Amino acid sequence: MGKSCSYGSHKSDKKKHIAKTWKTKRKTKDLDQIHSDMKPETAAQLLKQEVDFDVTGCAQHYCLHCARYFVDMRSLKEHFRTKLHKKRLKKLRDEPYTQAEADRAAGMGSYIPHKKVEVKTQPVEEDMDEEPPTLNPVT
Repeated sequence: MGKSCSYGSHKSDKKKHIAKTWKTKRKTKDLDQIHSDMKPETAAQLLKQEVDFDVTGCAQHYCLHCARYFVDMRSLKEHFRTKLHKKRLKKLRDEPYTQAEADRAAGMGSYIPHKKVEVKTQPVEEDMDEEPPTLNPVT
């Protein structure tokens, strides 16, 4: 019996460990990073990005809570109804832990219960091709 293909053989030094690439393949932002992105000034920048042709959907359709880009508005709205998005919203309800909270848990202060944060799905602006006609009174 020899070594498995995932680790390579003694003949080939070019093969890398596949497990390391598998671990980082689907890596997304952590919850504390998303909480920092949800601040109003940062959220406005992420939702109104410049056109970038290297990113999916030219960086115009972004889910703030899941940190994902989508091809068009329709797929973004469908994503809002999925189980993964709803689970992410539920996880984001807990406020991120701080160093002060860790110190209190270690016995360096009095206990303060963990806070909950109100998280709702981001508002979606409809792409309106035409403006509705306005009624001007004739005099």
